[in-house]
Amino acid sequence: MTPVRTRAEGSHAILYAMIAVMVFLWSANFIVGKIALREFPPALLCGLRLTIAGLFMIPVYMAQAGAPTWSRRDLPLLIGLGVCGVTLNQLFFLIGLSRTSVVHSVLIIALTPIFVLLIAALLDQERITARKLTGMLVALGGVGILRALPAQDAAPSQTPTLLGDFCVLIAAVTFSAFTVFGKGVSHRHSAITISTFSYLSGALAMVPLTLYEARKFNFTAVTALGWSTLVYMALFPSVLCYLIYYHALSRISASRVSAFSYLQPIIATVLAAVALRERVTLPMVAGGAVIFSGVYLTERG
Repeated sequence: MTPVRTRAEGSHAILYAMIAVMVFLWSANFIVGKIALREFPPALLCGLRLTIAGLFMIPVYMAQAGAPTWSRRDLPLLIGLGVCGVTLNQLFFLIGLSRTSVVHSVLIIALTPIFVLLIAALLDQERITARKLTGMLVALGGVGILRALPAQDAAPSQTPTLLGDFCVLIAAVTFSAFTVFGKGVSHRHSAITISTFSYLSGALAMVPLTLYEARKFNFTAVTALGWSTLVYMALFPSVLCYLIYYHALSRISASRVSAFSYLQPIIATVLAAVALRERVTLPMVAGGAVIFSGVYLTERG
């Protein structure tokens, strides 16, 4: 029994180590995204990011062990996951990030477990108790604090705006839907298969907007740093993190995976303060504390 238990513990340790890497790369993505948005407009950055990620996934998909199989019945859901969880999620995320601060963005993304619960409840997969409902209201109150007491004396690119916060909120909702609907698919298909379909369908959905933005964009003006941020966003928080995310979904519950988002605001806030010199104000700390309390109550309810 001991060797079996040891192997199981080792497997869980590896899984949680992978999730920790995923959380760090996603946290750093807020800062890298801010830097990339200095050189690329949001829609073009999104389209290029998805295209590179999709092209990278093709040889990974072809090289995976065994014969990758999928049926026509699965195709609409796989494409839907790509359009919702990749195209819409990352487009709204980048538009929002270009119009608000990293700290506001990451605190709003921290509401993801609540949206996961709401969507799961609508599908009769979860039950909303009085305690969970109270937690949701508390978390939304934290967002209200962020909006009622905005940061002062911030640089224009770091000043939170209502439109920016709203776009990030939409990104959180689309990723939550991606999480709930992707849970069932993750038991029938590998993380590589799901990620490949997600990024290819996401990139194809973005083609008209990508071409429109590229038509008037001066690519020769992009610096080496700009190209580096694009490659980072396409390969690490996109491909690698989504592979880890779907692998984790196939091993543990969606709510447990999404609970790791607790760490993301802390890491991203520290990185933003160091790399971007973003000010961490009292309203941000207060709003973040209330949001965390609400999400905690919701998940424990």
